[in-house]
Amino acid sequence: QVQFVESGGGLVQPGGSLRLSCVASGFTLSTQQMSWYRQRPGKEREFVAGVDYFGGVIKLADSVKGRFTMSRDNGKNTVYLQMNLLKPEDTAVYYCNAGFDRPHFNSWGQGTQVTVSS
Repeated sequence: QVQFVESGGGLVQPGGSLRLSCVASGFTLSTQQMSWYRQRPGKEREFVAGVDYFGGVIKLADSVKGRFTMSRDNGKNTVYLQMNLLKPEDTAVYYCNAGFDRPHFNSWGQGTQVTVSS
């Protein structure tokens, strides 16, 4: 059974940083490209970042370019989202899934809440 467990969210001031983690299970991480998504209040879930099988190629949404980056550790079945220079509009619940820029699995984790506010 495919499962994703996201963590690392919290309340941060504008300009701050957070590092999100996502532990995946039910499949071999190295066989899947991986991605992060977010759902802002009142909005549809949207793509944020994607990484290829071994972390060599990263795709970022225009809204986060220059501020976010994504990495992975296949040995730990974990992907990360490093978020810098956070803005209030980054406030959202963040999710991970397999796939490079669109979700591969229908199942989702509980997500992790990121709130950017002074």
